Amino acid sequence: MDDILKGILMGEVFIYIENEKEIVSYPLKKEEKRDLSKAETESLVLGPQVAFTESLATNMNLTRKGILSNDLVLEKIIVGEQSPKELRLAYLKSVANQDDINTMRQRLVELEVDEIEDSSVLIQLIEDSSSSIFPQFYETELPDRFSYSISKGRVGVLVENSPTGIIAPITLFSFLESTEDLYMRWNIGSFFRILRFIAMVISVLLTPMYVAVVTYHYEIIPMPLLITLGQSRANVPFPPIFEAMLLELLIELLREAGARLPTKVGQTMGIVGGVVVGTAAVQAGLTSNTLIILVTLSALASFTAPSYLMGTTIRVLRFPMIILGGVLGLIGIMFGICFLIIHLLKLTSLGRPYLSPVYPFNWQDLNKTLFRLPYNMQTKRFVSFRLRDLYRFDKDKARKKKDIDE
Repeated sequence: MDDILKGILMGEVFIYIENEKEIVSYPLKKEEKRDLSKAETESLVLGPQVAFTESLATNMNLTRKGILSNDLVLEKIIVGEQSPKELRLAYLKSVANQDDINTMRQRLVELEVDEIEDSSVLIQLIEDSSSSIFPQFYETELPDRFSYSISKGRVGVLVENSPTGIIAPITLFSFLESTEDLYMRWNIGSFFRILRFIAMVISVLLTPMYVAVVTYHYEIIPMPLLITLGQSRANVPFPPIFEAMLLELLIELLREAGARLPTKVGQTMGIVGGVVVGTAAVQAGLTSNTLIILVTLSALASFTAPSYLMGTTIRVLRFPMIILGGVLGLIGIMFGICFLIIHLLKLTSLGRPYLSPVYPFNWQDLNKTLFRLPYNMQTKRFVSFRLRDLYRFDKDKARKKKDIDE
């Protein structure tokens, strides 16, 4: 009877025939869904523009369209006690690591919750470390990224009534990759990946370095620049740490207000608010011109991350780093960097090292993370994940066939 009640709630019709021991069920649910549209949080210039919807059937069709292989498995799992919700565990049975499949399946099946509101909530329930600020699973609304990750041996999860898919295991460098890199030439794609990594470092350290240097380490600033900094801060009554925290909070307020307001109003609010408030803050003597430039550069650098979750993580990390720089100077910043590295070394995604292939070091996977090689040289999948089938194609056979065709 429990199975029948759950089936009725999910839109199934049951037929009972007298004196029979079994009941016939047939799905007749009517789905309300929106049409396919462009991605909102992961906008692209090149490549497919379609995004996932809230319909699980539509998302499964988009995944099947991206991977035309009989090895693709979309395993059905029901999660939720009060409000059951259907999930689909997606993987290539001939490629994905069996331990990754079993780990993800176990975490989903053993969930004892009333309901799953969205894939974002599901991630918080099954990720390796719920106390970490870093996301350990990748959440994407792009079917092409989801299909591409599955074809490379990762495991995916689709959730009913959620417009995003879950990808695991991932590394820190996965959040700096964009599917747009795949559609560009390999050298251009590599340049943008390295640029995003540099932007992440700049976003975390630029403002804290300014606070530490201006507060404790004037001697390392060149004299012409020191004179300029002194003139810009001559009328500022606050210490650098308070000045930096004030501007960072102001930037976050403008960003949050622009995100919550309607689209047209939000864009105007972000531009006009930033210009007006920044100019007024300088004229009122609350901050200096130099710090406004540095804070703006840090904010722009954080927006280069293709993942919204990682961009948010980078922006939040700036606040404790500013406090450490303002209290202990460069020693405090080095303490924060060491703590951050130790935390990342301990972090895992579905049991896999979060900093792979840097730690444990594997030179064969560097061309899939920090930079890209031409397609004819990418013969192997991600070696560190120990997949069943490491080779995408045979390089020698492909070269011979190319020579024959020519």
